[in-house]
Amino acid sequence: MAESLMDVKRRIDSTKKTHQITSAMQMVSTSKLNQIQKHTSTYQVYASKVESIVSHLAKAHLMSASAGVPNSNSNTISVSELLAQRPVKRTGLLIITSDRGLVGSYNSNVLKQTNDFMHQHQLNADNAVVLAVGGTGADFYKKNGLNVAYEYRGVSDVPTFKEVREIVKTVTSMYHNEVFDELYVFYNHFINRLSSGFRSVKMLPISEETFAQSEKDNRPAEDSRVDVGPEYEMEPSEEAILSAVLPQYAESLVYGAILDAKTAEHASSSTAMKAASDNAGDLIDKLNLKYNRARQAAITTEITEITGGLVAQE
Repeated sequence: MAESLMDVKRRIDSTKKTHQITSAMQMVSTSKLNQIQKHTSTYQVYASKVESIVSHLAKAHLMSASAGVPNSNSNTISVSELLAQRPVKRTGLLIITSDRGLVGSYNSNVLKQTNDFMHQHQLNADNAVVLAVGGTGADFYKKNGLNVAYEYRGVSDVPTFKEVREIVKTVTSMYHNEVFDELYVFYNHFINRLSSGFRSVKMLPISEETFAQSEKDNRPAEDSRVDVGPEYEMEPSEEAILSAVLPQYAESLVYGAILDAKTAEHASSSTAMKAASDNAGDLIDKLNLKYNRARQAAITTEITEITGGLVAQE
């Protein structure tokens, strides 16, 4: 009985230490979530403005007019390459996951949904190229035999635009060199502190149809307005304007996805650590009850033995 009590006591002490660790990790994740949400809310305003500008240019058919402009610099990607629809031989998959575990179902949800997308579009090691932001996704697809052409580990808890600019530069360079012919971005979208949803966005090539469909989906069903294309007077030129706007749009898309994914990661980590702390607390209560019952039983047994000895002496 003494050994049983000691074992229970050890389990209580061990669970209390686990509870302290998970509670501390929850506080850290919550702090990171509060910090990144400030950046996310302000950045969404900028990203929506950039998307609005590109959408207006698409409606004015300026993007299609510039799709045939040749590239004057063979070392950099041109506006025409960002817009041109070329035959798809290989599809690029930019998959954003975390570098660590203890984030609940965050990583498994991204990987599962991405695998479903690959299955639906019949993508495999022969016609797909993986670009992994986060060690979990990179390790998973390497293990499963896919071509991981690029990986970026160690994304900051609050990613900076400078970090993402390097990623975008590498991605567009690979697109320019025809490592892949189209690019999709996969990540978890932050909804609130308790939930997130998977998103897949086509990044390259940039097409007018994407913005037209987005506007159609957001328009109320009873709205029967006729689309009227806006007209613009360009200074200095269409090519110069698109050369400035489209790279910003590509950067905003990737940065927004990484920022959104990191926000969802911190929220998932906070939720997972809270659940772990709650479970540890429940287990401590059960072990304390078990310990007290065992201790009471041991005391009762000792009293019974003492009473029996006194009766035997009489």
